[in-house]
Amino acid sequence: MATGTVKWFNRAKGYGFIEPEDGSKDAFVHISAVQRAGMQTLNEGQKVQYELVEGANGKFSAENLVDLSGGSGE
Repeated sequence: MATGTVKWFNRAKGYGFIEPEDGSKDAFVHISAVQRAGMQTLNEGQKVQYELVEGANGKFSAENLVDLSGGSGE
């Protein structure tokens, strides 16, 4: 699993991006992945662990999120 920091997340639009620790390309994250992880939202600067999963459209997104910052993501 990869580790990164939430760069930004817009709850109203339902998506955002995670900046990976390894310096690779920012990872797209959709609200559905956040909710499946039991969180309501992501906060800028929040540390998370995630897996990059290729979707049906051939694009990758962050899934299986784990909050590493100790917060509840609310």
